[in-house]
Amino acid sequence: MGVTKVLTRDRATTRNRAAGVPGRTPSRTANVGIGPIDPARYGKLCATVVPKIIESDDEFDRLAEAMETIDFKANPTPEEKTVSALLARLIQDYDDQHHALPEALPSEMIVFLMNQRGLRPSNLLPIFGSRSVASDVLRGKREPSKAHVRKLAEFFHVSTDLFL
Repeated sequence: MGVTKVLTRDRATTRNRAAGVPGRTPSRTANVGIGPIDPARYGKLCATVVPKIIESDDEFDRLAEAMETIDFKANPTPEEKTVSALLARLIQDYDDQHHALPEALPSEMIVFLMNQRGLRPSNLLPIFGSRSVASDVLRGKREPSKAHVRKLAEFFHVSTDLFL
């Protein structure tokens, strides 16, 4: 199935962090309250990291490592937060262009999310209302309704787009 694309654990974690995947670390590009930055400090940090458009997996790895170094600091400076946000954007853009996940059927996505969380079909009864509807949706015999999609997104803490 397209959903179970093989990625190394570290690379998948970095991509999730950069993309702001729900249930993972928050998106760095969503930080609006970073605060004022010192141009001299920011310039020195940029000279050290050398952020640029990513053109290879080696550059991806280098910039991902730099972002993680900043992200794991106890109290990053506003300049470090700003560079981390820039790196997250560069990483996400490269990943979207070169390693995009293939489209998955709603039933495949639901099964994938259930497996990730160790859930059984009976856990989805409050969403679908009956075992037969849940079974039909999970086997791909029936598309989830708009109400099901909203409830699934809320239940799994993901975007409704995953089920459309």
